[in-house]
Formats: sequence, structure tokens, C-alpha cells
Amino acid sequence: MHIKNIMTPEVVQIDKDQNICDALKLMKKNKVSRLIVVNTNEKNVKELVGIITEKDIALKLGSSKYGNLAPSHFHVSTVMHKDLINVESDQFVGEVAKKMLDNRIGGLPVLENGDIQGIITKTDFIGICMGKPYQNTLVKDIMTRDLITIAPHDRIVHARRLILDEDLGRLPVMEDGELAGMITAKDIAKSMISFRKIVPDKYKAARIRNLLVEDVMTQNVETINEGLSVEETAKIMLEKGFSGIPVVDDDGRVTGLITKTDLIKFIVEVEGVR
Repeated sequence: MHIKNIMTPEVVQIDKDQNICDALKLMKKNKVSRLIVVNTNEKNVKELVGIITEKDIALKLGSSKYGNLAPSHFHVSTVMHKDLINVESDQFVGEVAKKMLDNRIGGLPVLENGDIQGIITKTDFIGICMGKPYQNTLVKDIMTRDLITIAPHDRIVHARRLILDEDLGRLPVMEDGELAGMITAKDIAKSMISFRKIVPDKYKAARIRNLLVEDVMTQNVETINEGLSVEETAKIMLEKGFSGIPVVDDDGRVTGLITKTDLIKFIVEVEGVR
């Protein structure tokens, strides 16, 4: 199967000179986590110059270098990835999935004869997880077991550091062995922007360091049982827009985390790509 059969043809774009508040609003409006960045040249032609994600914004806002700057001062061009990896519309699904994994990328522009035809993201791959062998494989067989977690009273800057160092999109929040919540790069980005709007500049850096995970995390997180099939898990992720779900055993104990990346790894395995 070629990726043109599963890619998203509607590409949400943003100009490189807009600020990151505009980027987050556009992401929320279109229910996407990344935007294609363009530059309009003197001939009024839009050129592809980068890609920006929620995670990029969260990591930039939490850095000490930019601690005192208001979000409106951050142009998209400051945060975006400039070294783009593109794919062609006639490339095969397994091949592109492997490229995403190898480069740790969640979305790739799709080109045809140099023109943007769409974007392929991890979400676009999830619909493939139907039928055999996906219905015969249990989520516990492909989930991430060695979890990196954080506590409610840990600081947001620590959560940000873990997400950056371990290349994660989310962290389960654990307290006394129980799941207390989940914190994502999106949560951090939103909290940083809200915080910077209400705190005077001279206090920003110090107070950001004192923000706690429990102030930002999502509580009452939905979980799935480890005996669920990969096919059923993929359906839940698509229907509810989840990028990652904690997995529990029959006693309700957290045994792992299933993410879109885990599903894509399995797709690459099924497709026989090496």
C-alpha cells in the first residue's frame, strides 16, 4: 500500500513569521499536533520551510534561555524544525513508517514532483491496524513496559527535561504506586503560555521553576486492559484521539503504556521492513 492511500491531504499551514500562540490556536482549531511552516516569497508563492509541533513549543518555552520572553515574542521560525525529511506519495507504508521511527519524527510532508500533496502522521497509520494479525495480537505483547514516570509534586521543569532527554510525548504521573494522572508536551506548552501571560516578567523564570506537575496534569486518566487486542486498541485511540494510553492488568495495576509509536513499530514488523 502506498502512503497516498492513507495520508492526510488537507495540510494545515502557518507562516514562519507568525507567533507560537497563533500556532497553538491553529493546532487546537484543526485538532492536529503539528503544522507545516511556509514562507511567501516575492512572487507570492508559498515555499515549504519547516514543521512545528506542540512538543517543540513546550520545550522552547521551558528553556532557561527564553525564560523571560513572552510567548508573543516567539516566532514560528524560532521554534520550527528546518531540516525537513520529506517522502514521496508513491512510497510504501512500511518504508515510510520505518523512516519515521529511525528519525524519531511524528509527521512528514508528502511531496509529488516537488509539490506538497499532504502530510503523513502517526495517526494516519493507526487505521491500518485492523484485521489479522492485529486482532490476534494483545496490547501487552507490543506495549512499552519500562515506564519513565513522574510524581505529582515534581516540578514542571523536571517533566520537561525528561520529555526532552528521553524523547517522549507523555509521562504517567504515579503516586504511591497508583496512577494519579498524565502529563504531555501539550499540557506543558499550554501551561507555560498561560503562566507567562499573567506573571510579571521579572518573576517569570523563578516562578516557572516552582510550577508542579499536579498543577498541569490530566487527572482521571482512561486506561485499557492488557488483554485487549491491538485492533481494539487502535480503534479506541482513533475514536478518542489518544496518542498514548496507560495499560493495566486485571487488578488495575499499571503494567505499561501503549502509544502510537508502539503501534507503528508493530506495523513495520508486520510489513517485514528491515
